[in-house]
Amino acid sequence: MIKFKIKFNHLNKNAGVIYMDSYIQNLFAERIGGKNFGKENVIYKFEKIKRAKREALKNNPGVEILDFGVGEPDDMANSLIRERVKKEVDLWENRGYADNGIEEFKEAAARYMKKVFNVEVDPAKHIIHGIGSKPVLAMFPSIFINPGDITIMTVPGYPVLGTHTKWLGGEVYNIKLKEENNYLPELDKIPPDILKRAKILVLNYPNNPTGAYADETFYKDVVAFAKENNIIVVQDAAYSTLVYGEKPLSFLSIPGAMDVGVEIHSLSKSYNMTGWRLAFVVGNELIIKGYATVKDNIDSGQFKAIQKAGITALEHPEITEEIRKKYERRLSKMVQILNKKGFNAKMPGGTFYLYVKAPKKVNGIDVPSAEMFSEYLIKEKLISTVPWDDAGSYIRFSATFIAKDEKDEERVLKELEKRLEDLKLEF
Repeated sequence: MIKFKIKFNHLNKNAGVIYMDSYIQNLFAERIGGKNFGKENVIYKFEKIKRAKREALKNNPGVEILDFGVGEPDDMANSLIRERVKKEVDLWENRGYADNGIEEFKEAAARYMKKVFNVEVDPAKHIIHGIGSKPVLAMFPSIFINPGDITIMTVPGYPVLGTHTKWLGGEVYNIKLKEENNYLPELDKIPPDILKRAKILVLNYPNNPTGAYADETFYKDVVAFAKENNIIVVQDAAYSTLVYGEKPLSFLSIPGAMDVGVEIHSLSKSYNMTGWRLAFVVGNELIIKGYATVKDNIDSGQFKAIQKAGITALEHPEITEEIRKKYERRLSKMVQILNKKGFNAKMPGGTFYLYVKAPKKVNGIDVPSAEMFSEYLIKEKLISTVPWDDAGSYIRFSATFIAKDEKDEERVLKELEKRLEDLKLEF
């Protein structure tokens, strides 16, 4: 007979629940909490937002939530892309594993890099697909990070690569993105002892959530920095073609960039293919080989039909241009609305986000953090946003709010202005 050691461990007084610990509770890896896994009462930011939304809907039945917090496109992928996947899904040759990607997709990605960014690469050496950019970022520490090594990241930012760095025994050094520095990292202020152990520099431009655009001058400094300190660069280019007032710019277009790094391109934001899980990594041949080795031991590639639909997308960058125009129109109007209320909103260099400083007081009430202001907006005005308190108190508004058409878009924006009318904001 198999005996299970199960004991009553503790009483959660708030929930009135008695937890039963089995031996499994003591087997969880320390990287995700060890024996305390699942017992912490920490509520993460996006879960708080979801709970606040539910509470607001409950307390205001029938009232629409204006969701400016969503971080994904509000439209479906273009019909050309959808029709291609419908066709390909029925073809016998698309069954089976794709492993590190089909050659046709790599070739299409290479043509795309040339057409959109004027960057020439060899698809056989410099490109591999990914099942979305998130898994790609998660794999990179496995290529380079040993215990004690450092990944340099920016905050606010997307934490996945840093999370996996820590899971492998590495460390993360965060650089705050400040408004006075145009939300670009001050690489010259990184301490020498950090640089000695650093292996990876993670960048994301155009930047989520600040909307900052990185120009050639900055990228030239990055290349020089990487070479001087023997560091590789991972540029997350998810929003690379959603830029305003500038031309799309690839890090790899800078002389020497191919010697030090790679760029990750996602089809989610630029082609409304969120959920399709398709991206590609392009750049330094050795880094690509390392990524291919790790990837080959983690996944078996994205479904070939989806890769072929991705080819159609990459062959039609004009689709992205239409999407870009829509966000530019929306963002411009949002800037006007927010500035009427005292925000210092500016048209971003890229992405579909507005990143604005949160007020210190609302109708005479102190709001010492962006999180508190965001909660106030959702509970009192049913306006959903995303707060960031990593480098000052800021609120992120997204232009991906749901609207059926331009007329409905105008309605949503007028409703936003109306709900903000009676707020007295002090900055």
